[in-house]
Amino acid sequence: MKIDIGIDEKHREQIASNLSKVLADTYTLYLKTHNFHWNVTGPMFQTLHLMFETQYNELALAVDGVAERIRALGYPAPGTYKQFVALSSIPEDDGVPKADVMIKRLVEGHETVARTARTAFSVAEEANDQPTCDLLTQRLQIHEKTAWMLRSLLE
Repeated sequence: MKIDIGIDEKHREQIASNLSKVLADTYTLYLKTHNFHWNVTGPMFQTLHLMFETQYNELALAVDGVAERIRALGYPAPGTYKQFVALSSIPEDDGVPKADVMIKRLVEGHETVARTARTAFSVAEEANDQPTCDLLTQRLQIHEKTAWMLRSLLE
């Protein structure tokens, strides 16, 4: 059935494409955060272990919201590692870095998702897509705040 929500197909496709990048970055950051939760060591173990758990749980919920918005726009959401690797701007980590490097890489990851979300926001705003703009505003707030909190651990 044809979708008639007040956003033309061209714009819906552009928005879905940009949201797919947000989804890939978010999922990649989720996986990185979960990995660091499992493997963190050192004097800040307990603090970081719990902080990373809170963060990966938030990211796990976030991917669902982004994927569902892509579906509401009428496009399939990417959902494989292969697709995420191709779409994501966040590099994978080799090995298990020290705790301070984990924190730095998570800051970089949250900042990357924020930049990706900003790009998607401009496309959604141009199309007068308020639900996507709202979703992206919420994601931006969370990623910027999380990056700030992690960055503060490094000062």
